[in-house]
Amino acid sequence: MDFAKMRQIMVDSQIRPDDVTDPEIVSAFLHTPREAFVPKPEQPVAYSEYEIQTSDGRALWTPRDTAKMIKALDPQPNDFALVIGAGAGYETALLARLVETVIALEDDEALVDEMTQRFASLGVDRAVAVHGDLKKGLPDQGPFDIILVPGMIEEAPEAWFNQLAEGGRLGLAVPVGRDLGRARIFTHSGEITAYRDAFDACPPRMPGFEKKPSFTF
Repeated sequence: MDFAKMRQIMVDSQIRPDDVTDPEIVSAFLHTPREAFVPKPEQPVAYSEYEIQTSDGRALWTPRDTAKMIKALDPQPNDFALVIGAGAGYETALLARLVETVIALEDDEALVDEMTQRFASLGVDRAVAVHGDLKKGLPDQGPFDIILVPGMIEEAPEAWFNQLAEGGRLGLAVPVGRDLGRARIFTHSGEITAYRDAFDACPPRMPGFEKKPSFTF
């Protein structure tokens, strides 16, 4: 199976047509083997336009949504990034081609070990996988210029916002209806953290971040 050809088709048919044309981002997608981050039975469809579950509670977004999110986060060569709930590590590997350093945070030690081995085998040398509490982030390592959460969540912990550097960006997807969602970018400036909706997206939900039900009479 010619994965390199499939990767080129993915970029030409799913990423560039959705206004993701930055040469550095395009190059990151062309040189990051998506098939290495999905279960073997899913490798033949690794470059299709749909989400792929990589482990319990973790999934890759569609290539189009992943590319648009990375573009919206505006990665810079000197940025320090954190991926929360990194799963198989695909988004981490992409960012590692665009920023100075990326930390992939997971609460499952088995996933951390798998990512570490995967990064080593692929030569992803600007990323490291660590084990920890997703809701706490990594306060001892921040602040971060970019925080990416590759899943849909209902409520973001305050700790994440506290770990944004001046001008830092936090990207995630939020539900806006039963079957609707939006990718949202939060930007930290001074004492204010504001957000903008970047594009419509409805990736799989990341468990553990549901809103607590409010009391009603």
